[in-house]
Order: sequence, then structure tokens, then C-alpha cells
Amino acid sequence: MPGTVVLDCEGLSKLYRKDRGVVALVEAARREGARVGTTVMTVLEADDERVHPARIAWVLSRVDVHEVTRAVMDEAATLLRAHRLRGHKYAIDAVLAALARTSAAPVTLAASDPEDLTLLCGPGVGVVKV
Repeated sequence: MPGTVVLDCEGLSKLYRKDRGVVALVEAARREGARVGTTVMTVLEADDERVHPARIAWVLSRVDVHEVTRAVMDEAATLLRAHRLRGHKYAIDAVLAALARTSAAPVTLAASDPEDLTLLCGPGVGVVKV
């Protein structure tokens, strides 16, 4: 699995909560040299007061947290327009898809809503349900 694993909100939340499946996916990715990443927007979306801040900080120290630059925003906007989607329901997913589409291949995106992200990412990104 060299390449990149990208986590959506549910994937990151499950990593915070030590979900066995997501932890196994992330550990396997790291063993094989893959990068694990997400966006700053996803970090905000996944924030959970029930998870100790030290746990969140430790997890985030092991994940590449990507900024939302103008280029990423432009790519996300292009994806939304191309699929005639709009609004906050799709905005964070579009930013995550833009990150995934520009990450080192092969890319696996761990997501709670694989249908929306598969549409936004296109065929170059494998989307798995978490």
C-alpha cells in the first residue's frame, strides 16, 4: 500500500477512538511506507470533546495535516461545479477529494460516505468505507 491514505472525518474520529479497523489500516499503511493525511478542515470537523486532547494531539502528530490553500480551494470548487454540488454538505468532502487527487499514488481514502467521495475523487482514488 505505498502511496497515501487520506482520512475523512469518520476515519480520523475512529483513529482518535482507537477503532481496530482504522488503526489496522493506518498501521499497515505506515509499515508499507504510505503517508497518512487529512485536511485542517477535517481536523476541525472531527474534533470531539469526549476524546482527551492529548490523544488528539498524539494522533495528529502522526498524520500529515494539509492546509487549505488557494490552489486546493480552486480544485475543490471545480469538483463541486463539475458535479453540480454545492453547500457545506459537500464543501469539506470536495476539499478532501482535492487533496486525495493530488497526493502520491496509489491513494486510498477512508470515508464514511464512499458514494459522495468516489464521485468527487474520480477513478484515480480508491475509496473504502470505514
